[in-house]
Amino acid sequence: MPTQHRQLQYSSTVGSLGESPERVLNMGKHGFQLALIIWALALPFTAWSQVPIAGVTAKTILIGQSTPLSGANKELGEDIRNGALAYFKKVNDAGGINGRTIELLSLDDANDTTRSGENGRELLANKGVLALFGYASATLSRPALPFVEQYKAPFFAPFTGADPMRKFNPYVYNVRASYADELEKIVEYYFTTGSKRFAVVYYDDVVGKENLSAVERALKKRGLTATAVTAFKDRAKPDIEGGVQEVAKGKPEVVILTTLFKASADFIRSGRKNGLNAQFVSNSFPGASPLAKELGKDGVGVAVAQVVPPPTRKSLPIVREYQAAIEKLTGKKEYSFTALEAYIAAKTLGEGIRRAGPRLSRASLAKALDTMQKWDAGEYFVNFSPADHNGSTFVELTIIGKDLQFSF
Repeated sequence: MPTQHRQLQYSSTVGSLGESPERVLNMGKHGFQLALIIWALALPFTAWSQVPIAGVTAKTILIGQSTPLSGANKELGEDIRNGALAYFKKVNDAGGINGRTIELLSLDDANDTTRSGENGRELLANKGVLALFGYASATLSRPALPFVEQYKAPFFAPFTGADPMRKFNPYVYNVRASYADELEKIVEYYFTTGSKRFAVVYYDDVVGKENLSAVERALKKRGLTATAVTAFKDRAKPDIEGGVQEVAKGKPEVVILTTLFKASADFIRSGRKNGLNAQFVSNSFPGASPLAKELGKDGVGVAVAQVVPPPTRKSLPIVREYQAAIEKLTGKKEYSFTALEAYIAAKTLGEGIRRAGPRLSRASLAKALDTMQKWDAGEYFVNFSPADHNGSTFVELTIIGKDLQFSF
C-alpha cells in the first residue's frame, strides 16, 4: 500500500476513535502506544474493503479460463465453458455467493500450448482473476503452472486425468478421476470378460507415455503385456494408417485409445476398413460426445470410459440440476458428459467460494477448498484435504449406440 494511503488511513482511523492526530501526539509514550494498538485492531475492519483482492470486488468474482474455442477441439472447449456458465448463471440468478456474482472470462487457445501459456499469464498478471478454471487438457494446463505458482492462484478442475497434473501441487485441484483410474477400469472389465490381448494407441509425449505406463501396470497386475503399441509423434498429423498396421500385427482383442477424438475416430474407421476385428475403447480424454459425433454411424459399439454419471440419468440429483441449468442457459435439451463434468466442477468451486466467506481471496479460497471432505454435489462426491487435491475416483464404462445414444 502506498505511504500516502497508509498515512490517510491512520489519520481517519484515529479520528474515528475520537482523537485528532495532534491530540495523540501529545498523549505521551503510553497513550501513543495504546492508540496504535487500537488502530491496529481496527484496521482489518476499516481497511478490508479498500485493499484490492485479485478477481474480487464488492459485487463480483472473476474466474479465468483458457480453452479451445476454435479449431478441431472447439466442441470440447465450448462444452467445458457452457457447463460452467450454466452453474454460474443458476447461482447469479439467485443472487450470487455471499453477495457477489461470478463472471467467467474465457480465452481461446485453439488447442495450442503456446497460447494456453500466454493466456494463463494474461489472466493472472493482467486480468487479475481469482483462480483459473477448466483448461481442456494436461498439455494445455502445464504451460500455465509457472504463472499459477508465481501468483499463488488456485488452478481448479483442469479437464485431464493425466498423472503430471495429479502429482500434489498446493495450487492445483482436480475434481475428476485420473486416466490411470480409467485405464485400470478398462483393463479390469475386459479381462473379466475373457480378453487377454490388448493394444494401446497413445501420443509420444509426457502425458501419452504416462497413459501407456498406466495400461502396462494394469496388464502386469493380471500377468499380461500389451500385444501391440503405437505412438503418434505428431498430434496435428498422426500417421493413422501406419498406426493401424502396427496394431494389427499384434492381433488384439481390445484396442485402447488415449488420443483426441479426431485421431481416435480416424483410427477406428481405418481399423475396421482394414479388417481389425477388435473391441475399440477410449479413455475420457477425447470427450464422449465429440467422439460419438465424429464417428457417426461408425461409432456403434465403441466403448468410452466416463468420469461422471450419464447426463441422462435423471435419478441423480446432480443430473436433474444440470439438465435444468443447461436448458436455461442454451434453450436446448442437449446434454453431454463434458458439460456435466464442467457443471460439477463449477459447483464444487462455488462451494469453496461460499466456504471462504465474504473475505474472499486466493489464499482463503484454497484454505476453504481443503475443508471439503466427502462433499456431496448431488450423489457425486468430492473429497479434498490439505494433503490431497484429487477429488474423485468415479469411473464408469459406456457404449455408443444408435443415434449417438449411450448405454451403460
